[in-house]
This record gives sequence, C-alpha cells and structure tokens, in this order.
Amino acid sequence: MNAIEIRNLSKSFRGMYAVDNLNMTVPVGAIYGFIGENGSGKSTTEKLICGHLVPDGGEIKLFGRDYTDAGVRVRVGALIENAGCFPGSSVYQNLMMQAINLNLENPDEEIRRVLKIVRMEDSAKIKFKSCSLGMKQRIGIAMALLGNPTLIVLDEPINGLDADGMRIMREVLVDITSNYGCTVVISSHVLGELEKIATHYGIVRGGKMIAEMTAEELETSCRTYVALQAKDMSRTKAILSTKYSRVEEDEAGYIRVYDKVIPEDIVNYLYSNDILISEIKTDKIGLEEYYINLMNGGNSCAPTRRSHFSSKNKEE
Repeated sequence: MNAIEIRNLSKSFRGMYAVDNLNMTVPVGAIYGFIGENGSGKSTTEKLICGHLVPDGGEIKLFGRDYTDAGVRVRVGALIENAGCFPGSSVYQNLMMQAINLNLENPDEEIRRVLKIVRMEDSAKIKFKSCSLGMKQRIGIAMALLGNPTLIVLDEPINGLDADGMRIMREVLVDITSNYGCTVVISSHVLGELEKIATHYGIVRGGKMIAEMTAEELETSCRTYVALQAKDMSRTKAILSTKYSRVEEDEAGYIRVYDKVIPEDIVNYLYSNDILISEIKTDKIGLEEYYINLMNGGNSCAPTRRSHFSSKNKEE
C-alpha cells in the first residue's frame, strides 16, 4: 500500500498554477525527499496533502482513502513553516495545549512519549523562546507526532541547522520510520543531508513532478567518474579527450573522466604522454549534482522519470 497517491493535482492562485497536474506516490514506510526550487510547488503540495488548502482539481489518496476522510485525517501529522508555539510558554505547556486541542487521552503520557522520540525529554521545562533553532524544529516534530500518526509531512525542518542539529534531526527522522512505523515526507534544500536518510525522491519544477525515484535508482543512475589534477590542466584534458569519450573540468578544478576506466589506466596513459598526476580519485555524482544537472537539462546522470513507484509494501 502507498501512504500517498496523488493524481493530476492542481492548485492556482490568481490564475497562476502553483501545482499543475502533479502526480506523486509515497510508499508506506518511506522517507520521501521532496525537492525543488523556491516557488516550485513543494509547500503548496504539502498543504494540499494536509488539508490546509483546497485543490482546484485532481485526486489525493492517503493509505488508499480520500484525503478528506476523517478516519485517515487523524493519521496525519505536519510541521508546515513553523511550530506555532507561544514563546513565553514552556516546551511542555506548548505540547499540552496541542494535546488538549487534539482531545488526546492521557496527554501527559503522550507528551513524554513524543519528547523522548525527539531527544528532548530533559527540556520540557525550558521556555520555547530560549530554545535553539534545532530544538524548535524538533518541538514542531514532537507536535506533529502527538496522537501517534502514521504519516508525517515536514516543510524544510533541517534548513538553517548546525552540524549537530542536523545529526540529531537525521537520527529522529530515521527513528520514527524504523521504530515507530511512520512514513515521512520532507522537503529541504539541504540535499547533502537529505541524501543520507531519504529512501525515495520526488523532484518538482513549475508545479509538475519531473522525476521520482528510489534511493537505489538514484545510486544506479548517477555515474561514477575518475577525477584528477595535474600541473598542465589544459594539455591533460586535451590528451585525455583523444582517448576517452567524455572528459570535463568541474568547478572544483578537477578533470573528470566519465568512461568506465580504472585510475591506473589513466595514470599510465598520461605518463606515456609525459604528464604527471598530482592527485587522482574515484568519485560518484551525488543528489545535489544530480538535481542541478536535471534542472539544467544535463545528462551527467540518466534521470529516472516515472509517474509512480511500484511499491513492494504489503497492505496494512
């Protein structure tokens, strides 16, 4: 079963489409990295999923049921934009207000449960205004987890965090999928961090889904290359181009050879042409470069363009 199935979803504002016939599939148990430029329709799509906006057209299904179904709506938690907390109230008090709003049974027990999940069980008495950005983001996730939902929708929760804050956030997100049975949709511009945890990706542009893939498909699609530096880079590139079909110089000042070749072969070939290499390494295109290349219409990776995933998850 899929946690989210969206077909031909559209939403316009003053005649301009923020979401334009978008298709999207999120399998149960996934950490779905939702990627796109500012204004690409990510936040609008998330708000439509959460019922904060009404679509112009299209279909949204959550766990196989219409997204407006009251029985499925209670299974959704969200952190869109910010946690909406009262600065002068403590972490515990803010969570209690939300628990009361949700009419939860045993709210104290539930608050302690979610604080433990987000690694803040010792911070309940701290005022919200005294919390760091990373703590505030985790408080927002704790609020989203109240009531034990099975789908969490997060809008840019790791942007602006320091290295330690990102590490803790990664641990929390992996934990809630692995140990608490949640499916997570997370939008972010920090693609290097997203690549460490996402199991699936959706890339949007202009309100349309232009690519969906699993982490394994991304790994397969993205090319491995040999990168090197030498004293005379221009001559080195020219000589390599006579033997290999694709040789490029990147922004970091390395020459890349994309052909399937072992570094020793390149070293020997250049040595035979009186060129000594100062540095050589094997690397692979990551999510960020894949994304930039896709946005620019490049082909360093062969994009997997799909309307949906063939989910292998068993139905609940």
